Amino acid sequence: MLLIGGLVFLLVCVFGSFAASGGSLVPLVESMPFELITILGAGIGTFVMANSMSDLKHVPGAFKTAIKGPSFGRQDYIDLLGLLFFFTRLMQTQGVVALESHIETPMESTAFSAYPKIRDNARARNMICDYLRMMSMNMDDAFQFDEVMSRELSKNLKEDTHIAHGFQTLADALPALGIVAAVLGVIKTMGSISKPPEVLGEMIAGALVGTFLGVLLAYGMVGPLALRIRSVVEEDARYYDLIRVVLVSYLQGNVPQVSVEIGRKDIPVPLMPSFEEVDTAISELSIG
Repeated sequence: MLLIGGLVFLLVCVFGSFAASGGSLVPLVESMPFELITILGAGIGTFVMANSMSDLKHVPGAFKTAIKGPSFGRQDYIDLLGLLFFFTRLMQTQGVVALESHIETPMESTAFSAYPKIRDNARARNMICDYLRMMSMNMDDAFQFDEVMSRELSKNLKEDTHIAHGFQTLADALPALGIVAAVLGVIKTMGSISKPPEVLGEMIAGALVGTFLGVLLAYGMVGPLALRIRSVVEEDARYYDLIRVVLVSYLQGNVPQVSVEIGRKDIPVPLMPSFEEVDTAISELSIG
């Protein structure tokens, strides 16, 4: 909601201050539809040319991400730490063979069923199962394990932020596209140079609307949207990175409790649960 509230505040301040200072909104209202068609049409065209069909399918989701914000809260991090503690403790006490029933059929696993949000999150579920499976196949080199997980997480982040990069590129292009619209308006004006000054004045004002809209759309709307999408994606990526931190810590020889505590310290500060919260959550787990 902050995104929408900020946008409304921006528009009220820009157009409200212009009207309050004595500016006439008539040239803006009359020229804006045509200028928007030119600028947005050209912008959408360049955006489509610069991205693949797969990327374009993520555009609706990107808008949803920007409006909704991060997907994970404090309790989600506590739940993930609890599940990772369960699996590392299970390996410590019963060996990697005990993982098989959980990682091969996670949708039927009692451990995953205790955390339905993690179970229903395909990326988190698959990542946990895949890397626990690698550990069960005697991949116990912490450095190699860390490198493999880090590469996957980096790949995922790059793919997830690609659409934000696309919007930022569009924002960089919009001022120039606004100039294109303004130049077309000037050409139209010069073609009517024989008309009275008051008519030419309106036509020039209409042409300048193109430059105004290009800059406003770039720095007041699309640019902040791109930054918002990127920041949300990067914050959500910390959730998946927590899986790497805990599992690598366990492979380095730390006991499950210490591995989970190391993971807790890696959680973003606004979402970091206290030691007591995590300790209470894991102490209530039953390792059968």
